[in-house]
Amino acid sequence: MTTVSEIFAGMPAKLNKDAAAGVDAVYQYDITGEDGGKWHTHIKDGEITISEGEHEKPNITLTVSAEDYIDMAEGRLNGQAAFMTGKLKIKGDMGLAMKLTSLFD
Repeated sequence: MTTVSEIFAGMPAKLNKDAAAGVDAVYQYDITGEDGGKWHTHIKDGEITISEGEHEKPNITLTVSAEDYIDMAEGRLNGQAAFMTGKLKIKGDMGLAMKLTSLFD
């Protein structure tokens, strides 16, 4: 089974550099439950930096359980469906939330 840490470790290889060109945003991930934790990614000009912990001023914060985050990352749970059913909570720039699906393959 895939872990949350493995998903974050694999993000650089899955970043769609064309879609990320011109983006400058910090995504904060608050992953709850077993295997959870806090991570943030800084996507800037087609590159991504991933750090564990909480960012001081993220542009967007996504809160989701570890189980649901893994399901979304592996394509078993649609992000919009997760948001609409309350499994995914978003605080901040909703435009960045909508862009997230195009940023990763």
